[in-house]
This record gives sequence, structure tokens and C-alpha cells, in this order.
Amino acid sequence: MLHDINELRGFSVEATDGPIGHVRDFYFDDREWAIRFLVVDTDPWLKGRRVLVSPLSIGNPDWSARRLPISLSRALVRDSPDVDTSKPVSRQHEIEQYTYYGFPFYWGGPGVWRDSRPEGALHGIGGAAGESAFVQAQREMHRERGDDPHLRACDAVMNYRVHAADGDIGHVDGLIVDDQSWVIRYLVINTSDWWLGHDVLVAPQWIDDISWLEGTVSIALARRAVKDAPPYDRAAPPDREHERRLYRHHERRGYWRSSERSAADSMPA
Repeated sequence: MLHDINELRGFSVEATDGPIGHVRDFYFDDREWAIRFLVVDTDPWLKGRRVLVSPLSIGNPDWSARRLPISLSRALVRDSPDVDTSKPVSRQHEIEQYTYYGFPFYWGGPGVWRDSRPEGALHGIGGAAGESAFVQAQREMHRERGDDPHLRACDAVMNYRVHAADGDIGHVDGLIVDDQSWVIRYLVINTSDWWLGHDVLVAPQWIDDISWLEGTVSIALARRAVKDAPPYDRAAPPDREHERRLYRHHERRGYWRSSERSAADSMPA
């Protein structure tokens, strides 16, 4: 299902043997528009320490109880590599996190989460003993490359000004995420800066450019097209019919119609 990511803030994160804290923020990949990490505030358990949790470890969210189950133990989370979440997450930090938990790296291959999970990459192994041959090989490959992971904090994107092809239309006020694939499907645009109108949805693939320095998003749509688009009701997550109307309105092909969708953004089994 699709949900505004703001709804997940404050969710309790439950390890296999007890709670570890609550969701504070998210890091997403600005090329694939997928959530790569949740930032979990472990206070008071670990006295204010924040840890990164990959969606690969998350089970089905319990929206009514505001709870996220993860397939990791408290001890495994406690002993995980430290990372300063007030600074950008480097590729080396990602390598440390994925290697420690025994997860396959998502970069360097086809698909948002790669094609599949290689044998031996298990939830909650931890440490060198949990490294599959695949993870070891990937770790060596990327050790010295210093790749830019293109990770952005969701908090940082809120309030970015949005420019249509012929003028300003408002600002980013939310992100709509698929809670199965953890792919960001839409940006929620608040148009009250422009015409005191309703919220609208814009898909990441309709974005022409993002200026991270200036805090702006440029989209390949005209203002009139945005104004006349189906309104987004924050009280009701967008369903497939809403998505169909939105894509028809903008004369775009729906992402769900692609025969490559399962390979492109499905989570590894």
C-alpha cells in the first residue's frame, strides 16, 4: 500500500526480542527514489544513540499499532557500526552497515534492490562471520572507489520549492512510499503558496532537476496541468484508481503497467 512517509515518523521499531526505539527520519537514494535506511532513535535504551535500519530487515508494518517489526535482535542492533546521522552517509558507511548485517549491496546491479538476494545473505547474521562470498567480493570491489551513494535525508527535502515549466507551484510537503518495495512513488506538493488550492502528487520520473544547494525541484509539467490534476486527500492514501486518473491526466504511462516492474523495484525474497 501507499502511505505518506510522515505517518511513519514516531513508529515503534520492534526487534525480535523487544523494542529498540522509534523512527526519526529516512535516507533515500535520489537516483532510484528508494528508501535505503530508516534512522531509528534508540533513546532511552542506548542513551540517545541513533542507528540505521535497512528496509531489508523490516516486516509488514502494523499501521494501526504504529509498529515496525524487524528481523534483528536487540544485541545485533546494539553492536552495529556507529554512524553520525547528522552528516551525509558515505558509501563506506553503507558498506559497513550492509556487511555487518550480511545484506547484499543494492548498488552496481539491475533493479532497485538488485535482482535477488544471493545465497548466504541472511537477516541478522552480523559481523565478519555473516559475510557471504558475494558480500565479501562486493566489499572489496567498492572498498577504494569512494562512490557517492546519492543518499538524502527525507527531512531535508521538505519545503523545497517546486517549479513547473512555466512558474512556481508550491513546495514539497510529503513523500508517498510503497510499504512493500520501499520505493517513493510520489512527492506531495502543497500548492497553497501559489493559488490556495489542494495538494497534488508528482511522480519522481516527472522531475527535470533538483537543486540540493538551492532547495528547489523542477518538474516537466505546466502549472495548469498541475492545477487541474486529481487532488490528493491526506486522509486517504492514493489507491490504484487515483493513480490511474493521475497518470491519464498527465498522459503518462503508469509504472505498474511495466512488464519489468517486479525486477525493477521488488524487495528481494
